[in-house]
Amino acid sequence: MVAPPDNAPPDDDVLWARSLHYSHGGSPGLIGVCAGVRQGEILAVTGPRGSGKTTLLRCLAGRLVPDQGEVWFNSAPVHTLGALARERLFRDRFAWIGPEPQLLPELKVWENAALPLLIAGAPHRAARAAAHEWLDRLDIGAFAGKRPGVLNRAECQRVALARALVGEPAVLFADEPTAPLHRADRALLLRTLTTAARSHAITVVLATHDEETATAADRSLALTDGRPAASAASPRTTEDQAACSLSA
Repeated sequence: MVAPPDNAPPDDDVLWARSLHYSHGGSPGLIGVCAGVRQGEILAVTGPRGSGKTTLLRCLAGRLVPDQGEVWFNSAPVHTLGALARERLFRDRFAWIGPEPQLLPELKVWENAALPLLIAGAPHRAARAAAHEWLDRLDIGAFAGKRPGVLNRAECQRVALARALVGEPAVLFADEPTAPLHRADRALLLRTLTTAARSHAITVVLATHDEETATAADRSLALTDGRPAASAASPRTTEDQAACSLSA
C-alpha cells in the first residue's frame, strides 16, 4: 500500500481529498474542493441542485476519477487505482444510498436488505440475522417476509438504508436519501444514520440541499457552482480548505 504524502491531513481522517477538479463534458463540476472526514463522523455536503454535491460524493467513493487532485481512503490512493481496484474498494469498504430505493421486487424485504452479505458469500443464517437487526432498528422488521410491492415509498427507503448498513461499511455515501420523504420519515432515517455512525464507527458523507437534514451532521461543507463556499462552512471544514490552498 502506498503511504500518504508528508503533507497529508491529520491521521484521524479516514477519507480525504485535496484540490479536486472535475468536468462534465467541458463544464466544471468541481473546482478546487478539499475535504476530510474522521472515522464515525458525519459530514454534510450542502448546496442547491447542480452545485456539485453528487459529483463530489462520486469522486470520494471512487465512482469517478477526478481530472486533478487526490482522494485517499486510509492509505489507499483512490485517484490512482484502476477500475477493478476501485470497484473492489467500493464493494468491500463503502456503501451508497440515493433518493431512489432501487429494491428488487422479486426478493423479500429481508433478502433485499441482506443482499450485500449474500453476494459476498456470507452464511445465509448470518446474513438473514444481520438484515433483521437493521430492519428492526428502522421499524420495518414486521415486513421482513413481504415483497417490496406492499411497502410505501418511505418504507422502501428504510429497506434501502438497511441494505446500505448491513455490511457495516467503513464509509456510507448518502446522496439526498431523505429527499422523497416526509418530515417524520426523514427524522427516522437521520436518527438511524447518526446511531450507525456513533455505535458502529461508520463514517457518513451526506449530500443534501435540505437545511434540516444537514443539522444531523457533525460538520458541513457548502458548495456553490462546484466551489467550496467557505463562509457557509463549519470551522474545521474551513481549515480543510485553507490547508488545501497552502498545499496546492
